[in-house]
Amino acid sequence: MMDFITAPLITFIVFASIYGLFELFVRRRERMAIIEKLGDKFDPSMIEGKLNFGMFGGRRFSFSALKIACLMIGIGLGFLIGFVICSNCIPGYVMGDTNYRAGDVISIIYGACLFVFGGIGLLVAFLTELKYFKKKE
Repeated sequence: MMDFITAPLITFIVFASIYGLFELFVRRRERMAIIEKLGDKFDPSMIEGKLNFGMFGGRRFSFSALKIACLMIGIGLGFLIGFVICSNCIPGYVMGDTNYRAGDVISIIYGACLFVFGGIGLLVAFLTELKYFKKKE
């Protein structure tokens, strides 16, 4: 039943891993080039206050946890609403008594619900972030 999401998920994981490795090596090469370029002219006071260590820096607040949480809540709601739609509209769905054509419809319903509610979750995260920054100014 979940075959429709397996192939895109595996593809995404593979490409994200490859991208992460390339980005890691490119960043390392850039850092080494900057260190070599500075050479003996480096003074620690040049970078004072410019390093950002995530939550330890204190100046920048990240909403990545909110975005991931809203996306996961949206995906969960998408699965739930997809199940409710399928169980109420497709005869024999709960008992597993469906044919091949019904399986196609079920895949479309689940996929559409996942994308719609996942998008709504990201929209909620964006609006929350926007409201926070307007309040901060």
